[in-house]
Amino acid sequence: MTTKPSNNLVTPLLTDLYQITMAYAYWKTGQHKKTAHFELFFRKNPFGGSYTLFAGLDEVLKFLSSFQFSPDDIEYLRNTAALGHCEPAFFDDYLAHLDCSEVVVHAMKEGSMVFPRVPLITVTAPLGIGNLIETTMLTLVNYPSLVATNASRMVVAARGQFWEETAGASPPRSMTPESHELRSSATPRKSMQLSEGGQNDFTRRKPKCVEFGLRRAQGPDGGFSASKYSHIGGFHATSNVLAGKLLNLPIGGTHAHSFVMSYTSLDLVKDAKVERVDNGEMVLLLPLVRKYQNELEWHDTNEGEMAAFIGYASSFPNSFLCLIDTYDTLQSGLRNFILVALALDDLGYTPRGVRLDSGDLSYLSLECEYLFHEIGSRLERSFCYGLDIVASNDINEAVLHSLNKQGHAITMFGIGTNLVTCQNQPALGCVYKLVEIDGEPRIKLSNDLEKVLIPGKKIAYRLFGEAGWPLLDYMAGIHEESQPAVGKRVLCRHPFIEQKRVAVIPSRVVKLHSLVFDGKNGIVGELPSITESRQFVNDQINNTRADLLRYVNPGEYKVSVSEDSFRFLHNMWQEETPVTELR
Repeated sequence: MTTKPSNNLVTPLLTDLYQITMAYAYWKTGQHKKTAHFELFFRKNPFGGSYTLFAGLDEVLKFLSSFQFSPDDIEYLRNTAALGHCEPAFFDDYLAHLDCSEVVVHAMKEGSMVFPRVPLITVTAPLGIGNLIETTMLTLVNYPSLVATNASRMVVAARGQFWEETAGASPPRSMTPESHELRSSATPRKSMQLSEGGQNDFTRRKPKCVEFGLRRAQGPDGGFSASKYSHIGGFHATSNVLAGKLLNLPIGGTHAHSFVMSYTSLDLVKDAKVERVDNGEMVLLLPLVRKYQNELEWHDTNEGEMAAFIGYASSFPNSFLCLIDTYDTLQSGLRNFILVALALDDLGYTPRGVRLDSGDLSYLSLECEYLFHEIGSRLERSFCYGLDIVASNDINEAVLHSLNKQGHAITMFGIGTNLVTCQNQPALGCVYKLVEIDGEPRIKLSNDLEKVLIPGKKIAYRLFGEAGWPLLDYMAGIHEESQPAVGKRVLCRHPFIEQKRVAVIPSRVVKLHSLVFDGKNGIVGELPSITESRQFVNDQINNTRADLLRYVNPGEYKVSVSEDSFRFLHNMWQEETPVTELR
């Protein structure tokens, strides 16, 4: 793995000023070499959910590996108003030679399902450098974890509870060999008969999600990061070509409305040809399309749109997927697609499908599916049963759940704005807190209970039950003699509420953190690839309690501490809290 951060802006100066002012104060008072232990964690799951995905570790490790103030950095800091009075030795003897050779980092695995208060990353380092890396580490973890979680929730929502993993290319049960009559425009709609769970429901493919957010993202880095971490969260592909190149991600896309609108006449494609697969003969597309137009008696479709589809088919016969809502989705776009698709099928190609970018996606998708199957049955064209129906109209998590309730035939969702901007919650809120200094545990108190810090170095475990899924996460002090073990009863305490406790006899115990950065030795081991992290996420989702994945009123995952940690926390809380005197 390269040790250079993906973004050239990720340098020691990508930090908040107060990290540097604190570093100077530590240095000036001789505190900068004290051994400090920090924890990076969050206090509340995003999007009203019960879980978060940890992402961004790879960029954190690249940042630590390359940490070094440049001469230009030093000169800039020396001449700022805030630091201009600082002693020259702070810049020349300390910052100029500072690196992460004394920094030791333990972390969860990239893509881990994580929960509030359990550290994602722990840092043991001299106080000065441990403080200086805080802001950068937070910015490298907060957004990646947020967008990976958002993506995962959308993938779960897109699949819904009715979807099967695969579906055969066979007609619905409601179709029979005798039902070859094509519907006229006066025929009652059939789509409601095909809604989810309805009388004539049939098995469908599990929908996939594709990231379309680059043009709506918060700048180039936001767009690139969204492409990367949404893939870890379970998205199938991205429209971002640069992300495809640099990260080896699948890329996908078709054409825009402007492409359709730019074609005004069939004369523009009268010479468009496609090579026949079986013998290499170059065949004009327009006569074939006209033949099917006459056969099906679809004479009222938009000819400019037909021309655009013919032009696109002649350019991409192996991946023919069209945007069909430029003029009239059902009376023109859908029919024009079918006419050109039939011509391509004659020449040995398999058309891909259609994209819907407006309108009632439930109704339109079901109507598209019904007509595909109707044509497939009448003309005996098997490709009609495997066509994709892509939807990309301002999709968010709520829309996905609503579509599942209404019923739809969408096989792929193109999601942009609401994915990359994390519409429902724009920030995760990770924090980076000092929990120990020179072996002495430290605590931060607050009137807000969730902001009270659990002091000291801890070891975190995930305890699994007999059913195979995680029961809770458990934290114990690093020096405690009794650590959880398989088959042994463990008393698990709520960190702050005395009455909340539970006994667990785990069938499996997993230690959550491993050494990932070891000072002068740098990065430890090989980080998982994006594909491996994506699979890890998928495996965890498939082995998680169903109530934790609910959209409405999800279950709560317990995060507990040991009995000793509970007592130590509350004793220290009392010791550090001033006693108010009343007179």
